Amino acid sequence: MHHQSAPAQRDTVMTYQLMLEKVRYEGAYPTRERADEAVQAVLGALGRQLTGDERVELAARLPVEAALAFTGQIPATKPLTGWGFVKDLAARTGGSPATTRWDTGAVLTTVAALAGRELLTRILAHLPSGYAPLFGRPEIPEASKISSVASGTAQPQAA
Repeated sequence: MHHQSAPAQRDTVMTYQLMLEKVRYEGAYPTRERADEAVQAVLGALGRQLTGDERVELAARLPVEAALAFTGQIPATKPLTGWGFVKDLAARTGGSPATTRWDTGAVLTTVAALAGRELLTRILAHLPSGYAPLFGRPEIPEASKISSVASGTAQPQAA
């Protein structure tokens, strides 16, 4: 008899320490403490941007310590683009936009692996443009643009 686990149930759960080691590796941070600072800041900022079912599902897939940083923030009333997200986080942490972009990529590529393809696709659909590269994914044009190009009804852009 073969036992099959429910789809929502995961066979392996990443511990927070393992998550920090993965972020430390991805970000080339000298210490686990530096990786922890990046995780706490980036997940707190993401928690201000993501709402709804995707927020709940992502929190459930994160290690407890990471989920607390993520859900400990009240969602913002005005969503930020991906670049706006980086600039806002840089202002909040006192970092430069370049180092903050680095931190964001190191953390969110790890989060993308924990989220899985299906959830990440839904997360990106709910966020404004510019987040896909932060998660290590290519930016996908809006569906309306794709369908108009495919049907040959796209209008030329004025220079």
